[in-house]
Amino acid sequence: MEDVSSSSLSSSSIIVEEWNGSSSIKLSKTATVTASPSLSILRSSSRFQHIWRRILEAFVPEGFPTSVTPDYVRFQVWDLLQGLSTYIRTMLSTQALLSAIGVGEKSATVIGATFQWFLRDLTGMVGGILFTFYQGSNLDSNAKMWRLVADLMNDLGMLMDLISPLYPSAFVYVVCLGSLSRSFTGVASGATRAALTQHFALQNNAADISAKEGSQETVATMIGMALGMLFARATTGHPLAIWFCFLSLTFFHMYANYKAVQCLALTSLNPQRSSIVLQHFMETGQVLTPKQVSRMEHILPVWAFSPSLKNSKLIYKRIRLGVRVSSLNHLELTDLLHNAGSHYRKAKYLLVETKGTIKVIVHKNSIAADVLQSFVHAHVMASLMDKSRSLQTESQSWMDRQYETFLQKLKSSGWKTERLLSPSIMWKANWISGPMDEKID
Repeated sequence: MEDVSSSSLSSSSIIVEEWNGSSSIKLSKTATVTASPSLSILRSSSRFQHIWRRILEAFVPEGFPTSVTPDYVRFQVWDLLQGLSTYIRTMLSTQALLSAIGVGEKSATVIGATFQWFLRDLTGMVGGILFTFYQGSNLDSNAKMWRLVADLMNDLGMLMDLISPLYPSAFVYVVCLGSLSRSFTGVASGATRAALTQHFALQNNAADISAKEGSQETVATMIGMALGMLFARATTGHPLAIWFCFLSLTFFHMYANYKAVQCLALTSLNPQRSSIVLQHFMETGQVLTPKQVSRMEHILPVWAFSPSLKNSKLIYKRIRLGVRVSSLNHLELTDLLHNAGSHYRKAKYLLVETKGTIKVIVHKNSIAADVLQSFVHAHVMASLMDKSRSLQTESQSWMDRQYETFLQKLKSSGWKTERLLSPSIMWKANWISGPMDEKID
């Protein structure tokens, strides 16, 4: 309690409270000022609590926890644990790589080591560009899967560094392969992290979340480097101990990554999440929440699924968005022209069914909402494939009756319905029906 005398005080009783916090919904009272019977200040928190809050603000976003999604904390904990194991293994693999280059040996030359390091980095740069060219547009739509793939490729890259001393005659090829693997990691990890940061940001605070994540990563890096040096020093000259530590940490790294990705409840709609929600809606009339879908979606690459799972449950894999018109055969083109003049006169897409696959041709003036609608329509058609012979009529009838209701229930369940996260659609079309000057828009 602090008492401060004053020459003149108002006769009325006035109380002033001091609050601390950057967000209006996350404030804490730190002091109370009263003017009766004398001016006094009552501290509501200790100096230690104030210092602790200031330290915490360097590592969590402003307004935490209300400024981020509920899955933020769990994801960050697992992400930091997997990062910690990565930094420890980096020390072990780097030690082996430097040994293979010739650090500490009299016979090694500076120019030779420099050239080998240059080839290693050059391979990684070229690999990163090629990976971006082939998969860049697909990273956003499959953020969970590519997050796992990125860390798996990083594990492979460090493994190549660790085994490089075992094959001196093929050293350059081994380290270049490791650098190529890590280049995929850099591109995929950076792109998916940006998508996840946008997911976590509830108050347009993506920049703040990214900055605070940098602080968390810095602390994890320092701890990982210190532990890595201890591991490297303790295992020097003991190959079995090195391999045991490396493989143990690698298995933990893969497990932590899987748990981190598994706890994410993304609210954006990609083909797989849309398929799960739509299939459940068609069967029950209810829409699953993002948290419910996160427990059901498959986050491993498709090649990791069993053949039965590929064939029975992944209906969205039967849909091809943005098909090139000139790639269709004569029968498909005939069906396409018929549909354009009957079922899709006012739609911004066309659907063609061929051998169990639904091909979607998108109009050149289509917008994001049209792409989402075309995917839903194609999915409905694929779902009715074994139940109806008149796919076009039955699927169009379902869309007329249920599509708007489906969208409203998606929004009320917390889904973002502005767009479908899918690979970029590079091929579009325009179609004309009736008189030659009448274009279907």
